[in-house]
Amino acid sequence: MKINRLKIILAEKSKTNKWLAEKLSKSEVTVSRWVTNEVQPSVETLAEIAQLLKIDVRELLNSTK
Repeated sequence: MKINRLKIILAEKSKTNKWLAEKLSKSEVTVSRWVTNEVQPSVETLAEIAQLLKIDVRELLNSTK
């Protein structure tokens, strides 16, 4: 199971769910569900998020080892 680190990264970058939702043209509810790990964004969306936050996409994922 993939668990994303979106909540932590957004906090580190001083960005909000609302900011991310606007950048991706997604609803805040959708972003909120990603942040709480209720659902996971697609690989394409994760790549887009990483680009927006100027980080490596791997930073968004917790290792499942």
